[in-house]
Amino acid sequence: MHSNGHIHENGAGIEPILWILFALVSVMYIAAGVVSNRRYKKWPLYRTFFWILGIICAAFAIIGPIANRAHMDFTAHMVGHLLLGMIAPILLVLAAPISLALRTLDVPSARRLSKVLKSWPLRILSNPILASALNIGGLWILYTTGLYGVMQQNVLLHALVHFHVFIAGYLFTASMIYMDTSPHRFSFMFRAIVFAISLAGHDILSKYIYAHPPSGVTKEQAESGGMIMYYAGDAIDLALICILFYQWFKATRPKESLAL
Repeated sequence: MHSNGHIHENGAGIEPILWILFALVSVMYIAAGVVSNRRYKKWPLYRTFFWILGIICAAFAIIGPIANRAHMDFTAHMVGHLLLGMIAPILLVLAAPISLALRTLDVPSARRLSKVLKSWPLRILSNPILASALNIGGLWILYTTGLYGVMQQNVLLHALVHFHVFIAGYLFTASMIYMDTSPHRFSFMFRAIVFAISLAGHDILSKYIYAHPPSGVTKEQAESGGMIMYYAGDAIDLALICILFYQWFKATRPKESLAL
Protein backbone atom coordinates (compact mmCIF):
# COMPACT_ATOMS: atom_id res chain seq x y z
CA MET A 1 0.00 0.00 0.00
CA HIS A 2 1.09 3.58 -0.57
CA SER A 3 2.98 5.33 2.20
CA ASN A 4 0.37 7.51 3.90
CA GLY A 5 2.35 8.88 6.82
CA HIS A 6 1.97 12.47 5.69
CA ILE A 7 -1.81 12.15 5.66
CA HIS A 8 -1.73 10.93 9.26
CA GLU A 9 0.67 13.70 10.31
CA ASN A 10 -1.41 16.44 8.67
CA GLY A 11 -4.63 15.13 10.16
CA ALA A 12 -3.30 14.62 13.69
CA GLY A 13 -3.22 18.36 14.32
CA ILE A 14 -6.97 18.79 13.84
CA GLU A 15 -8.05 15.74 15.84
CA PRO A 16 -8.65 17.76 19.06
CA ILE A 17 -10.80 20.20 17.08
CA LEU A 18 -12.82 17.34 15.60
CA TRP A 19 -13.36 15.77 19.03
CA ILE A 20 -14.65 19.13 20.28
CA LEU A 21 -16.99 19.45 17.30
CA PHE A 22 -18.40 15.95 17.81
CA ALA A 23 -18.90 16.68 21.51
CA LEU A 24 -20.57 19.99 20.66
CA VAL A 25 -23.01 18.32 18.26
CA SER A 26 -23.94 15.81 20.96
CA VAL A 27 -24.45 18.53 23.57
CA MET A 28 -26.58 20.58 21.16
CA TYR A 29 -28.92 17.62 20.62
CA ILE A 30 -29.21 17.01 24.37
CA ALA A 31 -29.88 20.72 24.97
CA ALA A 32 -32.54 20.73 22.26
CA GLY A 33 -34.20 17.78 23.98
CA VAL A 34 -34.25 19.64 27.30
CA VAL A 35 -35.80 22.73 25.69
CA SER A 36 -38.34 20.59 23.85
CA ASN A 37 -39.39 18.83 27.05
CA ARG A 38 -40.45 22.17 28.51
CA ARG A 39 -42.93 22.78 25.68
CA TYR A 40 -44.19 19.35 24.70
CA LYS A 41 -44.29 15.82 26.00
CA LYS A 42 -40.96 14.29 26.94
CA TRP A 43 -38.60 13.59 24.04
CA PRO A 44 -37.86 9.82 23.97
CA LEU A 45 -34.64 9.01 25.79
CA TYR A 46 -33.80 6.24 23.33
CA ARG A 47 -33.56 8.79 20.51
CA THR A 48 -30.92 10.70 22.46
CA PHE A 49 -29.06 7.42 22.99
CA PHE A 50 -29.17 6.71 19.23
CA TRP A 51 -27.84 10.19 18.48
CA ILE A 52 -24.90 9.97 20.87
CA LEU A 53 -24.02 6.44 19.72
CA GLY A 54 -24.24 7.53 16.07
CA ILE A 55 -21.92 10.49 16.72
CA ILE A 56 -19.45 8.17 18.44
CA CYS A 57 -19.47 5.78 15.47
CA ALA A 58 -18.88 8.65 13.04
CA ALA A 59 -16.10 10.04 15.23
CA PHE A 60 -14.27 6.72 15.50
CA ALA A 61 -14.39 6.40 11.71
CA ILE A 62 -12.39 9.59 11.09
CA ILE A 63 -10.34 10.12 14.27
CA GLY A 64 -8.72 7.76 16.72
CA PRO A 65 -7.03 4.34 16.36
CA ILE A 66 -9.29 2.90 13.64
CA ALA A 67 -8.98 6.02 11.48
CA ASN A 68 -5.21 6.19 11.94
CA ARG A 69 -4.74 2.55 10.99
CA ALA A 70 -7.10 2.92 8.01
CA HIS A 71 -4.47 5.03 6.21
CA MET A 72 -2.27 1.95 5.93
CA ASP A 73 -4.65 -0.99 6.39
CA PHE A 74 -7.56 -1.54 3.98
CA THR A 75 -9.27 -3.83 6.47
CA ALA A 76 -9.37 -1.02 9.04
CA HIS A 77 -10.51 1.34 6.29
CA MET A 78 -13.47 -0.93 5.56
CA VAL A 79 -14.40 -1.02 9.25
CA GLY A 80 -14.36 2.76 9.18
CA HIS A 81 -16.52 2.73 6.04
CA LEU A 82 -19.15 0.63 7.81
CA LEU A 83 -19.09 2.91 10.86
CA LEU A 84 -19.29 6.16 8.88
CA GLY A 85 -21.44 5.18 5.91
CA MET A 86 -23.85 2.62 7.39
CA ILE A 87 -24.01 2.33 11.19
CA ALA A 88 -23.78 6.04 12.06
CA PRO A 89 -26.43 7.06 9.47
CA ILE A 90 -28.94 4.48 10.74
CA LEU A 91 -28.46 5.58 14.35
CA LEU A 92 -28.69 9.29 13.49
CA VAL A 93 -31.81 8.80 11.38
CA LEU A 94 -33.42 6.88 14.25
CA ALA A 95 -32.67 9.89 16.46
CA ALA A 96 -35.07 12.00 14.31
CA PRO A 97 -33.04 15.25 14.52
CA ILE A 98 -35.33 17.20 12.16
CA SER A 99 -38.38 16.47 14.30
CA LEU A 100 -36.48 17.57 17.39
CA ALA A 101 -35.37 20.77 15.67
CA LEU A 102 -38.97 21.60 14.68
CA ARG A 103 -40.06 21.11 18.29
CA THR A 104 -37.25 23.26 19.63
CA LEU A 105 -37.10 26.21 17.22
CA ASP A 106 -39.35 29.24 17.52
CA VAL A 107 -42.30 29.45 15.13
CA PRO A 108 -40.66 31.65 12.43
CA SER A 109 -37.49 29.51 12.39
CA ALA A 110 -39.52 26.29 12.31
CA ARG A 111 -41.50 27.61 9.35
CA ARG A 112 -38.30 28.47 7.49
CA LEU A 113 -36.97 24.97 8.14
CA SER A 114 -40.25 23.47 6.92
CA LYS A 115 -39.99 25.54 3.76
CA VAL A 116 -36.49 24.19 3.14
CA LEU A 117 -37.71 20.61 3.70
CA LYS A 118 -40.44 21.15 1.08
CA SER A 119 -38.06 22.68 -1.47
CA TRP A 120 -37.37 21.01 -4.82
CA PRO A 121 -33.66 20.34 -4.11
CA LEU A 122 -34.57 18.24 -1.07
CA ARG A 123 -37.33 16.55 -3.04
CA ILE A 124 -34.67 15.41 -5.52
CA LEU A 125 -32.15 14.40 -2.85
CA SER A 126 -34.77 12.46 -0.88
CA ASN A 127 -35.72 10.37 -3.89
CA PRO A 128 -34.59 6.79 -3.08
CA ILE A 129 -33.20 6.32 -6.59
CA LEU A 130 -30.90 9.34 -6.43
CA ALA A 131 -29.96 8.61 -2.81
CA SER A 132 -29.02 5.05 -3.79
CA ALA A 133 -27.03 6.26 -6.78
CA LEU A 134 -25.06 8.68 -4.59
CA ASN A 135 -24.48 6.00 -1.96
CA ILE A 136 -23.73 2.82 -3.92
CA GLY A 137 -22.55 4.57 -7.08
CA GLY A 138 -20.09 6.63 -5.08
CA LEU A 139 -18.60 3.47 -3.58
CA TRP A 140 -18.19 1.89 -7.01
CA ILE A 141 -16.30 4.98 -8.20
CA LEU A 142 -14.14 4.98 -5.07
CA TYR A 143 -13.08 1.34 -5.20
CA THR A 144 -13.04 0.53 -8.93
CA THR A 145 -11.07 3.56 -10.12
CA GLY A 146 -7.81 5.10 -8.97
CA LEU A 147 -9.67 7.41 -6.58
CA TYR A 148 -8.95 5.31 -3.50
CA GLY A 149 -5.19 5.46 -4.08
CA VAL A 150 -5.24 9.17 -4.93
CA MET A 151 -7.25 10.16 -1.86
CA GLN A 152 -4.65 8.55 0.39
CA GLN A 153 -2.15 11.09 -0.91
CA ASN A 154 -4.33 14.19 -0.61
CA VAL A 155 -5.70 15.44 2.71
CA LEU A 156 -8.50 17.55 1.19
CA LEU A 157 -9.68 14.79 -1.14
CA HIS A 158 -9.50 12.33 1.74
CA ALA A 159 -11.81 14.57 3.80
CA LEU A 160 -14.21 15.13 0.89
CA VAL A 161 -14.54 11.39 0.23
CA HIS A 162 -15.36 10.71 3.88
CA PHE A 163 -17.86 13.56 3.90
CA HIS A 164 -19.56 12.11 0.83
CA VAL A 165 -19.65 8.61 2.33
CA PHE A 166 -21.42 9.93 5.43
CA ILE A 167 -23.87 12.28 3.68
CA ALA A 168 -24.72 9.70 1.01
CA GLY A 169 -25.25 7.06 3.69
CA TYR A 170 -27.51 9.37 5.68
CA LEU A 171 -29.58 10.40 2.64
CA PHE A 172 -29.96 6.76 1.61
CA THR A 173 -31.08 5.68 5.08
CA ALA A 174 -33.46 8.63 5.49
CA SER A 175 -34.98 7.89 2.07
CA MET A 176 -35.68 4.28 3.07
CA ILE A 177 -37.11 4.67 6.58
CA TYR A 178 -39.16 7.73 7.50
CA MET A 179 -38.35 8.46 11.13
CA ASP A 180 -38.41 12.24 10.65
CA THR A 181 -40.80 14.76 9.16
CA SER A 182 -40.67 14.11 5.41
CA PRO A 183 -42.92 16.04 3.00
CA HIS A 184 -41.65 14.00 0.04
CA ARG A 185 -42.73 10.43 0.72
CA PHE A 186 -42.57 7.40 -1.55
CA SER A 187 -44.49 4.15 -1.27
CA PHE A 188 -43.18 1.18 0.70
CA MET A 189 -43.15 -0.96 -2.43
CA PHE A 190 -41.08 1.57 -4.35
CA ARG A 191 -38.58 1.92 -1.52
CA ALA A 192 -38.33 -1.86 -1.07
CA ILE A 193 -37.54 -2.38 -4.75
CA VAL A 194 -34.89 0.35 -4.78
CA PHE A 195 -33.41 -1.04 -1.56
CA ALA A 196 -33.17 -4.56 -3.04
CA ILE A 197 -31.30 -3.22 -6.08
CA SER A 198 -28.98 -1.18 -3.86
CA LEU A 199 -28.26 -4.19 -1.67
CA ALA A 200 -27.34 -6.20 -4.75
CA GLY A 201 -25.04 -3.42 -5.92
CA HIS A 202 -23.32 -3.32 -2.53
CA ASP A 203 -22.84 -7.09 -2.42
CA ILE A 204 -21.52 -7.26 -5.99
CA LEU A 205 -19.04 -4.49 -5.20
CA SER A 206 -17.75 -6.34 -2.13
CA LYS A 207 -17.12 -9.43 -4.29
CA TYR A 208 -15.43 -7.28 -6.94
CA ILE A 209 -13.12 -5.83 -4.28
CA TYR A 210 -12.30 -9.36 -3.12
CA ALA A 211 -11.21 -10.34 -6.62
CA HIS A 212 -9.85 -6.99 -7.83
CA PRO A 213 -8.01 -5.05 -5.10
CA PRO A 214 -8.40 -1.26 -5.23
CA SER A 215 -5.43 0.92 -6.15
CA GLY A 216 -2.53 0.36 -3.75
CA VAL A 217 -4.23 -2.43 -1.76
CA THR A 218 -2.65 -5.86 -1.31
CA LYS A 219 -4.56 -8.98 -2.29
CA GLU A 220 -4.77 -10.20 1.31
CA GLN A 221 -6.19 -6.93 2.60
CA ALA A 222 -8.62 -6.69 -0.31
CA GLU A 223 -9.95 -10.15 0.48
CA SER A 224 -10.30 -9.30 4.17
CA GLY A 225 -11.91 -5.94 3.46
CA GLY A 226 -14.26 -7.42 0.87
CA MET A 227 -15.47 -10.06 3.32
CA ILE A 228 -16.08 -7.43 6.00
CA MET A 229 -18.01 -5.31 3.51
CA TYR A 230 -20.09 -8.31 2.39
CA TYR A 231 -20.97 -9.99 5.68
CA ALA A 232 -21.00 -7.03 8.07
CA GLY A 233 -22.68 -4.85 5.45
CA ASP A 234 -25.45 -7.40 4.98
CA ALA A 235 -25.95 -7.60 8.76
CA ILE A 236 -26.38 -3.83 8.94
CA ASP A 237 -28.69 -3.83 5.92
CA LEU A 238 -30.76 -6.55 7.59
CA ALA A 239 -31.43 -4.17 10.47
CA LEU A 240 -32.56 -1.52 7.98
CA ILE A 241 -34.78 -4.07 6.22
CA CYS A 242 -36.41 -5.02 9.53
CA ILE A 243 -37.20 -1.39 10.29
CA LEU A 244 -38.61 -0.78 6.81
CA PHE A 245 -40.87 -3.84 6.85
CA TYR A 246 -41.96 -3.17 10.42
CA GLN A 247 -43.09 0.30 9.34
CA TRP A 248 -44.81 -1.24 6.32
CA PHE A 249 -46.62 -3.75 8.54
CA LYS A 250 -47.79 -1.02 10.92
CA ALA A 251 -49.01 1.17 8.07
CA THR A 252 -51.03 -1.59 6.40
CA ARG A 253 -52.29 -3.46 9.48
CA PRO A 254 -56.09 -3.44 9.65
CA LYS A 255 -57.46 -1.03 12.22
CA GLU A 256 -58.77 -2.73 15.31
CA SER A 257 -62.50 -2.47 15.56
CA LEU A 258 -63.86 -0.32 18.36
CA ALA A 259 -65.06 -2.24 21.38
CA LEU A 260 -68.86 -2.18 21.68
